Amino acid sequence: MGSLPCVVEDMGGVLQLYSDGTVFRSKDIKFNMQLIDQNDESSVFFKDCQYDKIHDLHLRLYKPRSETTSSPLSKAKLPIVVFIHGGGFCAGSREWPNSHNCCFRLAAELNALVVALDYRLAPEHRLPAAMEDAFAAMKWLQAQALSENLNGDAWFDEVEFDNVFVLGDSSGGNIAHHLAVQLGGGSSELAPVRVRGYVLLAPFFGGVARTKSELGPSEAMLNLELLDSFWRLSLPIGETRDHPYANPFGPESPSLEVVSLDPMLVVASEIELLKDRAKDYAKRLKAMGKTIDFVEFKGQQHGFFTNEPFSEASNEFLKVVEKFMSENST
Repeated sequence: MGSLPCVVEDMGGVLQLYSDGTVFRSKDIKFNMQLIDQNDESSVFFKDCQYDKIHDLHLRLYKPRSETTSSPLSKAKLPIVVFIHGGGFCAGSREWPNSHNCCFRLAAELNALVVALDYRLAPEHRLPAAMEDAFAAMKWLQAQALSENLNGDAWFDEVEFDNVFVLGDSSGGNIAHHLAVQLGGGSSELAPVRVRGYVLLAPFFGGVARTKSELGPSEAMLNLELLDSFWRLSLPIGETRDHPYANPFGPESPSLEVVSLDPMLVVASEIELLKDRAKDYAKRLKAMGKTIDFVEFKGQQHGFFTNEPFSEASNEFLKVVEKFMSENST
């Protein structure tokens, strides 16, 4: 009689990979925040839509009530913010309170239609599955813009399809980078949808050589061992952290010198493990002549916005994003 499968990777009980290749995902995750509900007093409405029937993938739309808007971005038409959640490519969902609550806040404060997408997760679906799904979501948005059935659809009424911003958090920031490279400046293949800029919030990049910030100290919810586990589970089997999916400037990564990119805002926290990679990413692209802004939030750790979307630091983050959108809008 053979031995029972044993756990070979454990993400704090949220995800466990067994020696026989099976995966356990917990459905009882204890969040230290309540899910913002939708009621008659809500400043934001939300609903779910399926965007990929083959893989049964969904996204969540958030739209502010017109009478509650106070943002300087307020116009007759709403910009669109596509939100890509984090989780090391292995965890996360539009339904998790941290993603849901920050999207609620984004819609209300930026006066925007927020599109929060789910994507296939590793290790069941290793990269580039997540990148492919993000592109599929953008094509879904294009289909809505081209649809003749939008007349009378309140969710897309008075929305600017040519004024889109992509905001990726952590691994979502990595996905946003690859989306920016794939679409190129002007995102012509999405017409009439037009991406105006990308916000990479603490993008999850990697590399074989360690950076100073990766070496610690560890954060309250993140350490180097966990980051390495995410890469082992999400990269194609046998690949290292210098794979192009992880390291935009790795030895096998295509040159970004000749790639046309829309404006980018790269955000990092002062005491997070991923700070040096985000800073180096912005510095290298800026040296290539790309339109890049880099902002570092003092005293903050990874996930400060998604984990505490109503904190003072999050208020400042929203002001930075609002300014970026205003400067790059139609």
